[in-house]
Amino acid sequence: MTEIIERQIIDHLTFLYGAERAPCLWERLSAMLVDFACRHPELRENVPPPAERLTERDVILITYGDQVTEPGKPPLRALSEVLEQHVQGTLTGVHILPFFPYSSDDGFSVIDYTRVNPDFGDWADIERLGHTFRLMFDAVINHISRQSDWFRAFLVGDPEFAESFIVVEPGADLSQVVRPRALPLLTAVQTVSGEKLVWTTFSTDQIDLNFANPDVLLRIIEVLLLYVEKGAELIRLDAIAYLWKKLGTSCIHLEEAHRIVKLCRAVLDAVAPGVMIITETNVPHEENISYFGNGRDEAQLVYQFPLPPLVLHTLVTGDATRLSTWAAGLTLPSDQTTFYNFLASHDGVGVRPVEGILTPEEVQVLVDRTLAHGGYVSCKTNADGSESVYELNISYFDALSDPQGGEAQDVQARRFMVSQALMLALQGMPAIYAHSLFGSRNHREGVEQTGRYRSINREKFRRADLEAALADPASLRHQVFYPDLQLLRARAEHPAFHPNGPQRVLNLHPAVFAVLRTAPDGSESLLCLHNVTNTEIAISPEQRGVLRDIVTGATFPMPDGGGTLTLAPYQVLWLSVD
Repeated sequence: MTEIIERQIIDHLTFLYGAERAPCLWERLSAMLVDFACRHPELRENVPPPAERLTERDVILITYGDQVTEPGKPPLRALSEVLEQHVQGTLTGVHILPFFPYSSDDGFSVIDYTRVNPDFGDWADIERLGHTFRLMFDAVINHISRQSDWFRAFLVGDPEFAESFIVVEPGADLSQVVRPRALPLLTAVQTVSGEKLVWTTFSTDQIDLNFANPDVLLRIIEVLLLYVEKGAELIRLDAIAYLWKKLGTSCIHLEEAHRIVKLCRAVLDAVAPGVMIITETNVPHEENISYFGNGRDEAQLVYQFPLPPLVLHTLVTGDATRLSTWAAGLTLPSDQTTFYNFLASHDGVGVRPVEGILTPEEVQVLVDRTLAHGGYVSCKTNADGSESVYELNISYFDALSDPQGGEAQDVQARRFMVSQALMLALQGMPAIYAHSLFGSRNHREGVEQTGRYRSINREKFRRADLEAALADPASLRHQVFYPDLQLLRARAEHPAFHPNGPQRVLNLHPAVFAVLRTAPDGSESLLCLHNVTNTEIAISPEQRGVLRDIVTGATFPMPDGGGTLTLAPYQVLWLSVD
């Protein structure tokens, strides 16, 4: 461990817990890190420089551990086999959503951070995936299940866990607390010493941890180190913005929460510098990117939350102006950071991130479309007691195309593929949700079964059904999956798509999203064009010479005197200059 990292860690501990307690805490933490480093010296060997840890080849699949089921086989093993068969060499990473024993919220109410859900498989199954793919694990550390041993110990008065959760006195003023849900903030529980009100940001089954108690922090660091030991190269800090609570404040984005992220970064830099942190903060853009810190001391990646609603707006309106204006203003604080670009995930499409980017009327258009296309909307409680929409619950495919509209399937598939190409062309590392990769539609039956809106986009695949659909050229899954692979393979071969390669947004036509990507060393540039309408669009690009589409190989001569290029409906062209 370098002296610089040691000073950083001590500084964070001092800020969080005071000068008196910091030395003792550092002694405990240092012993933990020395032990880990001795057991895993390989994690500090042959580590690429920070700017080279992600390349144009890196693409992450977002999936549940039990996304693929097959009789007589653990789901994690079935998932491994499907991915090895169909995407090995194309997708490089897998974000396995929480695969631990859980009590609710499809995994995000963790009972035991250290075990694999036996219904999914075991650690050997996780490690098998890690032999082929880079792994991302979830650190669901804002809260833990009320069925966990930690919380049960709290209820019976175990002194080791007496201050591990946040107890609030009746009548406390919580009016300033930012609420991400339309649910009670406090939950009454019976303990050995009587009824107590505990803090529950997300649900009555998800009890918030008290990071003001340093023992909680040290336990969580042990968990993070276990994940590294089991193969995690990226660790997703779930709901991290709400981690630290302080009465009389908003309890979101507090400096203490940022310090926890920075402390985790420093710990990993000390013993496993190749492991990267990604923060999940579904909030307006400027708040979201604050988790980059100074570009070298906090998260290496942040979710690009404005992208899903902006791309949806673009294809609904047939106008790329809002997307182009926003994308033109994107900057990164250093070459050690990048955006985590995605369009769909296990959650819905958040609309808070486009506050100040889209007007309320434009957001309402997306809300109305979601409802008209068979989806749902979820609300949050505001400070004045009112409610407002925070999330659209619908499959991304059906958000773009009406499942009952009678439109030709190939048109719907092309519209969807434009959305995917837009995301893949932007600066950052892309992530594709399993239901986007395989062209899934609304799973309303899931909502009826669970009573939860998010279940509309969380259907599980039967392996035999999935394989049959992929083998059928007439199926929607086939018409989405194979064009997706074609884009991904083309992308991987071109350093202009490096996550830190510069991008310049071009205003060639309101109906065309155009971005010029350049390799970090300047060796290559690509003009990426996306027609966001179902009509032909003629443009006059700046580039001259013979333009070649890297996806199909088609060529387009552009004379020195200028020329016109016509894009077919929903056409994507990624053009290099020969």
